[in-house]
Amino acid sequence: LRMVDENVNGFDPYIIKVNDNDLREPTDKRMFILAAALKAGYSVDKLYELTKIDHWFLNKMKNIIDYYENLESIKGPITSNSLKKAKQIGFSDKQIAAAIKITELAVRKLREEYKITPFVKKIDTVAAEWPASTNYLYLTYNGCIHDLEFPGEFIMVLGSGVYRIGSSVEFDWCAVGCLRELKNQNKKTIMVNYNPETVSTDYDMSDRLYFEEISFEVVMDIYNIEHPDGVILC
Repeated sequence: LRMVDENVNGFDPYIIKVNDNDLREPTDKRMFILAAALKAGYSVDKLYELTKIDHWFLNKMKNIIDYYENLESIKGPITSNSLKKAKQIGFSDKQIAAAIKITELAVRKLREEYKITPFVKKIDTVAAEWPASTNYLYLTYNGCIHDLEFPGEFIMVLGSGVYRIGSSVEFDWCAVGCLRELKNQNKKTIMVNYNPETVSTDYDMSDRLYFEEISFEVVMDIYNIEHPDGVILC
């Protein structure tokens, strides 16, 4: 959800009010109406009758809202265990900040104090049939070790993210041209982007490719892990 719209904090129950008719109609906004419905106390069975979305998915959504309410009920500083669980579920720093009434930077500072940082994992493109050797990477808090080393000396390139009406391939071409020129200069490259329909996310365009949202939190996490020599915004 954060990748589709950078103005959205995640599975947020406060964006759109509950409306049963809107729940019956599959639209790009129904996800947020579902969040509001779960926050309002709708049961999984009732939501299934209205949406026909499988119970398995509805229960996963309910888990998110249940923990969101748990965060909102916290009095005083958030504990290390609560913060770590929120990150493992998938909450962004900004979303946690909104729930516990502090700033995103304050949440980030707490994470650093508690040593709650993400691990870098490789996307398994061969279904575990043999060891994956791709450069497709992602961040997760549900790990205990990194899948690769971080020698530094990379140049980090930030892509254009999601495509919208009015923007097109020319934005991705900026990133591709940048990667190619860096390669011509014998520079190792890190690409951060998340649109799979782009050339910049092809496996052979960069030395390392992070399929991640382009937000302050994620970019800084990657920067602190990789320690690149420079960052280029395309």
